[in-house]
Amino acid sequence: MSVTNTTGKRKTAVARVFLSEGEGKIVINNGRSLEQHFPREAHQRAVLTPLAITERLAKYDVTVNVSGGGPTGQAEAVRHGIARALVTAEVELRDSLKKAGLLTRDARIVESKKYGHHKARRSCQFSKR
Repeated sequence: MSVTNTTGKRKTAVARVFLSEGEGKIVINNGRSLEQHFPREAHQRAVLTPLAITERLAKYDVTVNVSGGGPTGQAEAVRHGIARALVTAEVELRDSLKKAGLLTRDARIVESKKYGHHKARRSCQFSKR
């Protein structure tokens, strides 16, 4: 029984994913279930997407340590990590996961704030007089 260790990232969230053969249990951050950590159904669906596409829901146990970011970033970081772990476990799954766009790291992050501005691009109100 081999354990596959990969990393998934999204925005500022980082997920360390450990994939091992089992009956389909998903444990997030030391003992929390998928439903406890991600109460929203959309986030649960995002996490399960790579396993559902490859039809491996009941074949692997997934253990995840995720930190940083918010719930959406964390869910998508876990999804990215699971997809990468599946590819290292079974190379023939690469085509289906690549076609679904799950192996690509989403590089969009928040733009940094500039001095003299309220936010990254929002400047102060212009006054003629």
